[in-house]
Amino acid sequence: MFRWYVINTYSGHENKVKANLEQRISSMGQQPRFRRVVVPTEQVVETKDGQKVQTEKRVLPGYVLVNMNMSDEAWTVVKNTPGVTGFVGAANKPVPLSQPEVDRILNTAAPVDRQRMVAEFELGETVKVTSGPLSDFDGEIVDVNADQQKLKVLVNIFERQVPVELSFEQVKKID
Repeated sequence: MFRWYVINTYSGHENKVKANLEQRISSMGQQPRFRRVVVPTEQVVETKDGQKVQTEKRVLPGYVLVNMNMSDEAWTVVKNTPGVTGFVGAANKPVPLSQPEVDRILNTAAPVDRQRMVAEFELGETVKVTSGPLSDFDGEIVDVNADQQKLKVLVNIFERQVPVELSFEQVKKID
């Protein structure tokens, strides 16, 4: 029965391990035991120098997912692949993932166009408001909430510092 298993790898070597494993599966004639080898990634929109850049980030650094029919031969192919440090689970008994876990990791249960914004804002930085009623005002960042994509910025209005909550998209960094 084909199940999803998690392989532990050296962090930063996930794509190399995926390529090595796929090559070993092919060269050892083990294709019937394996369906897919996946490095889970997600599309992230980062703001760099006021520009939005879409990049791909690993969801689980140091891990690779493999959909396989577990047997002694399949276990040996994976375990002896360069860069693989082992399976996630008990010492000699890998534990398969449940279907909801697989769906969540591979984003098959969520819409495919789900994107996450990552901003490179830091406390104390000066930003310019680019949209909304306070556009063209400058302010200092006093709080960054990455989960909600919001900043708290102190803006000078009538010679008073007023805290204003703004989205990442409403501001840009000042050099």
